[in-house]
Amino acid sequence: MHGLCERIDETVGYIRSRWSREPRIGIICGTGLGKLIERMEPAETFTFEELPHFVPSTALGHAGKLICGKWHQTDVVALQGRLHFYEGYTLQEITFPVRVLHALGIDLLIITSASGGMHPQHHPGQIIVLDDHINLMGDNPLAGWNDDQLGPRYPDMSSPYDPPLIEKALDLARQQNISADRGVYVGVKGPNYETRAEYRFFRAIGGDVVGMSTVPETLVAIHAGMRVVGLSTVTNVCLPDALTPTSGQEVINVADSASRNVGVLIDGLIRHESKTMRGELFP
Repeated sequence: MHGLCERIDETVGYIRSRWSREPRIGIICGTGLGKLIERMEPAETFTFEELPHFVPSTALGHAGKLICGKWHQTDVVALQGRLHFYEGYTLQEITFPVRVLHALGIDLLIITSASGGMHPQHHPGQIIVLDDHINLMGDNPLAGWNDDQLGPRYPDMSSPYDPPLIEKALDLARQQNISADRGVYVGVKGPNYETRAEYRFFRAIGGDVVGMSTVPETLVAIHAGMRVVGLSTVTNVCLPDALTPTSGQEVINVADSASRNVGVLIDGLIRHESKTMRGELFP
């Protein structure tokens, strides 16, 4: 992490030269969920390529843009698309955008993703509100020299996803008749989908959904002191004894069709958080 603070400052300076608001909420739009940005009133848009020290997104269905604007009069910064370990980047490169979001002022990070559901009662389009994760990526973005300015050497992970906001998201889903449940996310490197034996293993160790993102971003967000909400859309059901082939395009199509419901939950969370920040609700 040597020199990381300087790189973060340079990127933040570039963004602030065109957008000087003080956002508190950040959103990461996962596979097939780029339409979530349509709910925003964009003020400035940056491609990953133009931002200092960002690397380009090469994944299917990821635009690779950082968008600054408002969501119901609340200042928000969103990543339209994300970076993945399987693209060949280091986990430090993948999570650099999260560092920048925190430096811009983000306190709450809403992470969305597409995932394979491993519970027999899962169905495509269902939303899993994450309450924990298992890191099977074989690496950790916090490994190496630690800069105490950015976070502690040994960050606590007893509650990586914010418990009050987990309950709020589930309550919002019940109010809107949206199919949602809580679950544990298994993070793997990818890019291949899993074998039947791997699905059995993931279930045996406590996993509910599996995907190729989210975990590195959550680790860095918690290291930085941010609160995290994870919303993962089940795009395909992965039952080992009834497994069917899956394609990237099919995953995108299901996530895209479910993006409205994900947007409803994000909308409710932002409204709730905005009222809390204004003192209309107790945190």
